[in-house]
Amino acid sequence: MIYEWQRVADDLERRIRAGEIPPGGRLENERELADVYRVSAGTVRRGVRALRERGLVETLPAKGSYVVDPLPPANPAGDESG
Repeated sequence: MIYEWQRVADDLERRIRAGEIPPGGRLENERELADVYRVSAGTVRRGVRALRERGLVETLPAKGSYVVDPLPPANPAGDESG
């Protein structure tokens, strides 16, 4: 079973690695992402936390979440959370 927050995190990681959201780029805010993925803001928050745990983004208080530069290597075994 895959949780919605995992689906959000995995898709955002795909977008980051594909260059759709470049290093240094800002993620959409929680409300915008919730609308895009049709989930709650809490689900988005948990997904972004997973991206932080994967080392892909950093969140700055009152500023948003940004893709790290440089990106860490992809984890071919998949993510270890769950």
